[in-house]
Amino acid sequence: MTLAMRKLPANAALFSPGYNAPLLLSRPFVFTIHDLNHLDRPENSNFLKRLYYRLIIRRAARQAFRVLTVSEFSRGRIIDWANLDPARVVNVGNGVEPHFTPDAVPLTPGYPYLLCVGNRKAHKNEARVLEAFARAEIDPDIQLIFTGDATTQLTIISQEFAVEKRVSFLGRVTENNLPGLYRGALALLFPSLYEGFGLPVLEAMACGTPVLTANTTALPEVVGDAALLVDPLSVTQITRGIEQLCADESLRQELRQQGLTRAAEFTWDHVVARVHSVLSELPSAGEKP
Repeated sequence: MTLAMRKLPANAALFSPGYNAPLLLSRPFVFTIHDLNHLDRPENSNFLKRLYYRLIIRRAARQAFRVLTVSEFSRGRIIDWANLDPARVVNVGNGVEPHFTPDAVPLTPGYPYLLCVGNRKAHKNEARVLEAFARAEIDPDIQLIFTGDATTQLTIISQEFAVEKRVSFLGRVTENNLPGLYRGALALLFPSLYEGFGLPVLEAMACGTPVLTANTTALPEVVGDAALLVDPLSVTQITRGIEQLCADESLRQELRQQGLTRAAEFTWDHVVARVHSVLSELPSAGEKP
């Protein structure tokens, strides 16, 4: 970024849509911190990441004209962590791509299924999802589909509970195939332990798919009253939620409708407008904020 900045006009300000912050703070800038996952979740952190946040990100946050983020949860964490004036941290939200729609052609594998969209990281809480699925008193024809590849841990859990024939791992799923995968599911299971936003819940709702998610971090503010919320640390609550969703068609229909309404509030046009509003106030180099 420093080399790129040397090519900028002398009076140019800087906007970084990612975690990259300028090392030389010689011009006004706005940058984005999506969340503090790399600090808040020990399994996603290490010495170098913590050092980078402390020496680069926090210093930049204190010098930036504005810091953008994607949820009120992340906004509060950034304000507290960097000791910032709340007015200088702006939640611009996130949007859902238009191909996530109830008109998507649903996947039809020949059996009903619950869906877990994740990446095998510990904070995605997939071990509890699998155990809850195995314990749930539901139609044995219902299967659990994971995006991504199996791990030794999840394989062992499925074998311990004798549900390995009811659990599938699809490997990498392309962006084009995700809408149909959501659309065909009875529900999305996403009781993550930590999300700065949680795009899968928004994508599922936009496809008309009921959602079970966690009552922590940014997830409640994203789904509003349009999802079934559970304590992500409680296998019992996740199990009961699965049983409710599988047994109660009227509940699924209610969540479908509420989810579609909720997802319609999250458009990229709204995000662009919020970002543009901040950038329109960004002073040029040499001007005082």
